[in-house]
Amino acid sequence: MTPPPRQTAAALLAAAAFVLALAGCGGGGDDNGASAPPATAPTAQAFPSASGKATLGDLVKGLPQGPNLAPSQSRLDAGDARFAFGLFDRGNKAVNGAAVAVYTASETQTDVRGPYVARFESLDVDRRFQSRTTASDPNTARGIYVAHIPLTKGRHVLIALVRLDDRLVASSASLAPAGVPGGPPSVGQPAIRVHTPTAASVGGDLSKIDTRVPPDGMHSVDLANVLGRRPVILVFATPALCQSRTCGPVVDEVEQLRSELGGRAAFIHMEVYNDNDASRGYRPQLRAWRLTTEPWVFAIGRNGRVAARIEGAASLGELRAAAQKALRS
Repeated sequence: MTPPPRQTAAALLAAAAFVLALAGCGGGGDDNGASAPPATAPTAQAFPSASGKATLGDLVKGLPQGPNLAPSQSRLDAGDARFAFGLFDRGNKAVNGAAVAVYTASETQTDVRGPYVARFESLDVDRRFQSRTTASDPNTARGIYVAHIPLTKGRHVLIALVRLDDRLVASSASLAPAGVPGGPPSVGQPAIRVHTPTAASVGGDLSKIDTRVPPDGMHSVDLANVLGRRPVILVFATPALCQSRTCGPVVDEVEQLRSELGGRAAFIHMEVYNDNDASRGYRPQLRAWRLTTEPWVFAIGRNGRVAARIEGAASLGELRAAAQKALRS
């Protein structure tokens, strides 16, 4: 079987994404300056209501074009969907800490809904948990925007309105699928039992199963031996080879979480590529879990079922909340 192409979550959505050519939205030119974090958390009242807007064109009419919206996920859940994304200016510099709200519309750009306020989540960890892999990469992600939006099954257009220097600008837009069948196990479904490599299975040479520098401490147990017996935090990520630059920070966060939880759960870091070489395709464990993007974090309960799952970048707070769901299952 030909291995899936090397893609990040953002790249998968980018294949279906487009910039809306909306009448009247470019009146002010590009506004691409980075923003300082707002003094107080924004509220929905700080953004225009979608009520009375027949189309997305009506919503953004007269607003300058702002940053590009880069989704951190390839699939969204139907219902209360977690939507994580980055914002980047024309020079591909991250726009962090701005006041942001997300709006949704149908594929025909009608049925406009919002605003759904996004919060900016830092990907920072305590210094002792930051790897050299993360610290040495100037392009590594430092934070992510997260909004929770109600979505029905199907394809939706997502766009963000952003406050930069007291000006409201419109991001590019993405066409996002929600409730797509297939993919990895969903919350409530049984986790897939596979063998995962351990320090013992590679004779102590962790460089064979971990691209992080230094290697993390999540290679002592085989998933097949603990699934259904203990809570498990399973992270699929490749810190040194991740195109989205989010794997390193996420693995650092999970390593800090491991320290916080002690022995209350088994922690497993599963690398992505055979022989840690992207040209050799995905490891069989990713194939078995039906994954085509990275990173993914699965919190699995003692009952062997997925209690929470997060694709793409996530904050330590989100990972802590996911772990608590596993500990209660």
